[in-house]
Amino acid sequence: MFRARFLNDRIWRAKIEMPQSIYSIKCPFCNILLLCFPEICRNKVCPYENLEKDKRSGNVRIGICDDEKEIRNILAEIIQRVYPEAELSFYPSGDALLLSGSQPDILFLDIQMPDKSGMETAMELRKKNKRTILIFVTALEEYVFQAFDVGAYHYLVKPFSEEKFAEVLQKAVKELEEREKAESAETEKKTPSLMITSGGKHIAVHWEDIVYAEIFDRKILLHTMDEDIEYYGKMKELETKAGDSFYRSHRAYLVNFDYIRKYDATTIYLEKGQALMAKQNYREFVKSYLKYNQRHGEIGRD
Repeated sequence: MFRARFLNDRIWRAKIEMPQSIYSIKCPFCNILLLCFPEICRNKVCPYENLEKDKRSGNVRIGICDDEKEIRNILAEIIQRVYPEAELSFYPSGDALLLSGSQPDILFLDIQMPDKSGMETAMELRKKNKRTILIFVTALEEYVFQAFDVGAYHYLVKPFSEEKFAEVLQKAVKELEEREKAESAETEKKTPSLMITSGGKHIAVHWEDIVYAEIFDRKILLHTMDEDIEYYGKMKELETKAGDSFYRSHRAYLVNFDYIRKYDATTIYLEKGQALMAKQNYREFVKSYLKYNQRHGEIGRD
């Protein structure tokens, strides 16, 4: 008997009902190793001929944590084809990863491992490392929502093709670049910070100290954890200077994502005070907040 399984528009696997050692594998497009099967396609056409090579690949540190050596080797081979100069590190268990003290830029983490699961490993990792771009690679779909609790960037469910893995990898590297640019902008923004004139004095206010800002009596009122500072200015100009760590939830409010404790469709509750949420801004606020938390490896609470 003969049956064909279509995996995507380009890849198909033809299987003749014979012992596993002599399965006939055909892939008319490329040399793709399917992670759900032990065989490798005999076609010699490389799927990475048309993939753009990243010039900064040599700077990327990529970790692979999986208890199966074969899977670690498979993922490493794919990574090396896309980013030949990337620095790779391997961990056979969650404990090995945590004890190493390593902080890779991107980490591929299996969930189903003996002793300490990948999810438990991720929770401990996030206590000390919130920067690593975390990608779960697993056959278990039921943990996808828990992945958001540890700030996972992506959740790859087996089986998948090399092409899909390479696509996620490239997106992760681009995300890394965006984060580095944002961090650089944040550093520049901290010096000289926000310069305002209040009560006849020139004051420098650090952006990271601002919990939220509001329009009050035709002035802007900056709320920090220690004090409130008012000055004459325009909220639109403040919003532009503040950058993507802040969000204008309402015409009269600009909030710092870092101080949010919880929120709903009408109100944002901060570590100090609260801000109004305009109904038309709620959906975009949630998207921006989730993106902010992905960059910083944290997830807020609804």
